Amino acid sequence: MLNISPSVSISDDEIELTAIRAQGSGGQNVNKVSSAIHLRFDINASSLSDFHKQRLLDRKDQRITKDGVIIIKAQQFRTQEKNRDDALTRLRELINDAIKILPPRRPTKPTKGSQRRRMDTKSQRGKIKNLRGRVDE
Repeated sequence: MLNISPSVSISDDEIELTAIRAQGSGGQNVNKVSSAIHLRFDINASSLSDFHKQRLLDRKDQRITKDGVIIIKAQQFRTQEKNRDDALTRLRELINDAIKILPPRRPTKPTKGSQRRRMDTKSQRGKIKNLRGRVDE
């Protein structure tokens, strides 16, 4: 059971974990040992609520396919167990970020004092640059 939050959890049979060979350097060991983990999670077939499913599907994330399947490849560590934990952690973070509702942004205006200070510094810089000009005798 993968606990996302106190109210949201995913059962293990909804997550498909496959061991594959890792890419990159590692010598002969990388050709023999399947230490990388390929995680697949089908959003539409999951037990998540419709609200959570829609929030996940609306995300512009390259790990989510057009069919609504999250694909995560974990190959950072040398052992299969650590890569498995890494893939599950990344899935948990992805779902947590999707279900988090941010408060709407309230637009603000600069204060009169800050506007005045900005204009004063601009005119001061203009005077300094004017003094750099050619001197007439």
